[in-house]
Amino acid sequence: MDRWIDGRWKRDYPKPEKEKRALRSIINQVDPDVLLIQEIGDLPFLNELWMDLNVTDGSQFHHSSWMQGAYEEEERHLAVLSKIPFLSISKHSDLSFNYFGELTRPSRGLLELRFSSNQQVWTLFNLHLKSKWTERKDDPEANIRREKEARAMRDFIRRKYPPGTNPLYIVAGDFNDHRNTAALRRFTQVNNTELAWMLPCEDQNRHFWTHYYAKQDSYARLDYLLITPAMKEFYRSDSAKIYDGYHTLLASDHRMVYADFDF
Repeated sequence: MDRWIDGRWKRDYPKPEKEKRALRSIINQVDPDVLLIQEIGDLPFLNELWMDLNVTDGSQFHHSSWMQGAYEEEERHLAVLSKIPFLSISKHSDLSFNYFGELTRPSRGLLELRFSSNQQVWTLFNLHLKSKWTERKDDPEANIRREKEARAMRDFIRRKYPPGTNPLYIVAGDFNDHRNTAALRRFTQVNNTELAWMLPCEDQNRHFWTHYYAKQDSYARLDYLLITPAMKEFYRSDSAKIYDGYHTLLASDHRMVYADFDF
């Protein structure tokens, strides 16, 4: 996978060991029951992380899944590690939309995971929307592409889990956009119907940013946890956090967001 290292892009550059150690340390400190991962490489990289956590007295995950992107050339994939067994795993790589006259799919797809906690069935969606990088002059920062990806995913979720049925689901991941943008609104509301609520994640300093872009020396909130109105009943108040340990930016350019739910 290509990486931004020391101020320049390096092609097919592996994640350095010191970054892997920092990443494992963060996972161990947060110790989530379910860990959603975006932008991971091929399956062996997930297995390496999984094994390293399990054999170094770190967080013990007994279940995993990895999803190939919608296109063969896609290098960044979705994955999950979980302590909770899955009821079902669905990998939606066939969602589509019209993009400047061409039938197009969300590049990384949509990973759907169902769980049962104390006999309460709930669903978790993992996504990674299109980045702002694009070669198309007719779609600056890929805003149109990202909104269409979001709409295709939202429409699928809304058909499968109609809002009138009080569904229990979380949509989480790297949305690559800001909270007031069309891509985010597609998941939170349709006309006057509230679909999901954005959890108010913040770090210990009450800062909201989740991504650091070294090239521009800029900070932004791009990663979110969205929950349905019915899911609010199980959300533990004030538990939505952004990890801000001193080594967080050594592990990744994104900071981990997380929250607790009591079923």
